[in-house]
Amino acid sequence: MTLKPLGDRVLVKPAPKEEKTASGLYISSGAQEKPQRGEVIAVGAGKVNDKGERIALDVQVGDQVYYGKFGGSDIKIDGENYLLMRADDIYAVITE
Repeated sequence: MTLKPLGDRVLVKPAPKEEKTASGLYISSGAQEKPQRGEVIAVGAGKVNDKGERIALDVQVGDQVYYGKFGGSDIKIDGENYLLMRADDIYAVITE
């Protein structure tokens, strides 16, 4: 199945949850925090401003991003978990 976000929405594949601490201790599944980092899988065409002009999004497919802890809606596609969120919920693009 393919999913094409509408407007200023973005489909993100969250990074896996951290299972170990920096010192090597395992974290129980109940204590693992929801990841705030992921990869952009699909983007919408962008918002339409008051003049009817389309405003392009700041993110592109393949970008690694940081997003808000409570941003987006959890969805499942072909057995995999994704987040569908507004572009405004994305705080930064990670570059290395």
